[in-house]
Amino acid sequence: MQRLHPLATVQPQHSLPTGSLRCTVVGARRSGLAASLLAAELGWDVFLTEIEELDPASVEPALSHPRITIELGTHTIERAVETDVVIVSPGIPPSAPIVTHARDRGIPVIGELEFASRYTRSPIIAITGTNGKTTTTALTAHILRSAGYDAVACGNIGLPLSDVVRRDLEQLPSRRIYIVEASSYQLVWTDMFHPAVAVILNITPDHLAYHGSMEEYVRAKWRIFRNQTHDDVLILCADDPYAAGASRHARSRIEWFSMHPVAAGMYMRGDDESIVLVSSTTEVKLMHTCELSLRGRHNVYNSMAAALAARAFEVTNENLRDSLVSFAGVEHRLEHVRIVRGVEYVNDSKATNVNATWYALQAFERPIVLVLGGRGESNDYSILDDLVRQRCRCIIAFGEEAETIFNHFSSTVRCIRVETLAEAVHSAHDAAESGDVVLFSPACKSFDQFINFEHRGTVFKELVYQLPD
Repeated sequence: MQRLHPLATVQPQHSLPTGSLRCTVVGARRSGLAASLLAAELGWDVFLTEIEELDPASVEPALSHPRITIELGTHTIERAVETDVVIVSPGIPPSAPIVTHARDRGIPVIGELEFASRYTRSPIIAITGTNGKTTTTALTAHILRSAGYDAVACGNIGLPLSDVVRRDLEQLPSRRIYIVEASSYQLVWTDMFHPAVAVILNITPDHLAYHGSMEEYVRAKWRIFRNQTHDDVLILCADDPYAAGASRHARSRIEWFSMHPVAAGMYMRGDDESIVLVSSTTEVKLMHTCELSLRGRHNVYNSMAAALAARAFEVTNENLRDSLVSFAGVEHRLEHVRIVRGVEYVNDSKATNVNATWYALQAFERPIVLVLGGRGESNDYSILDDLVRQRCRCIIAFGEEAETIFNHFSSTVRCIRVETLAEAVHSAHDAAESGDVVLFSPACKSFDQFINFEHRGTVFKELVYQLPD
């Protein structure tokens, strides 16, 4: 397998100039704040605008910086477009008035991920997909750290790329690699983003209200490899229906992961469920899937993708095996919480769509009490019907989507409808029997009752710890 030399100097990103420029940053939460601070460190004059009334304490680093002017609770469009470039936070739609006005004036509009990537020469591994991004990003970083690299997991995982680039402006460690979780919200705003290794785990319908159509959602995902060349690596899932199209449009060298034999990459051999490494000349058994620290068929996919990404930087097979065995997992993703009276409680709050819940259901052979609910997005629950019929003892439906969930599943399995997550946890506690799993895998967004899925998962864990022994 051809690999990237670990200390090779990668091609620099196409940088915007430093010096006395003006930029407008739209959105003052985590990513926007990080972009503002990076721009200010580069010597730019920054106008940071946030339409919501945030607590000033949450943006204190911007308030105290002499190069940053900030407004909260409104967007002053006339002021915002007096700028050389507009940098938007993830989730700002292309139809936003500031974006429209800037483009009408010929002002460049880019995203925080695009902006930060232009100011580093450190190699980037970028990982996207509808499901599994966070786990695969964290696992890739774990493998590389175990192999001696200074690997930083950043991006959509919670640490903006702008933050780590700003810290590295003065002195970049020689073995630093950025492993970037890239959402469709971030990728849609990229233009010159050029990762040395790009990974697309899977593509299923999600965020269609934002993107407008499945075609546009796929187009956003495919932007991850648009600037790659034959010197770069694109890692695709051969079992995903959109992978073949991606491979036809890519110029990079492609490696595959699959549950079936592939020409180059990794696959799971069916007769003994072992993971096999494939090159043009050899096949090598890496390990058995039962040795993986992460459970579930979907995590076999994630593990193979992470291993292939790390191998691009000459990580040995021995290091791969050790890291895949030792990885502790990601908070809010099939996270073991507690066993109460013989019942295991699992926090999968990161399952914000139906496909993620489908993967979670596949991870357990024991009877499941499934907690579903939140804010739906035209969810198609029929995807879950077979698994619910086979594996679920009961479904607890809560939140805005409770009635829809109840109406869909009540003819198939026992269903209980409640309003709050607290009621859902207590109902699940009453419904579960020793040996069962209470699986909190909501299949919905969190915004009906919570700030985000992390907040929702934290509340779930707190409620579980309050259950009596």
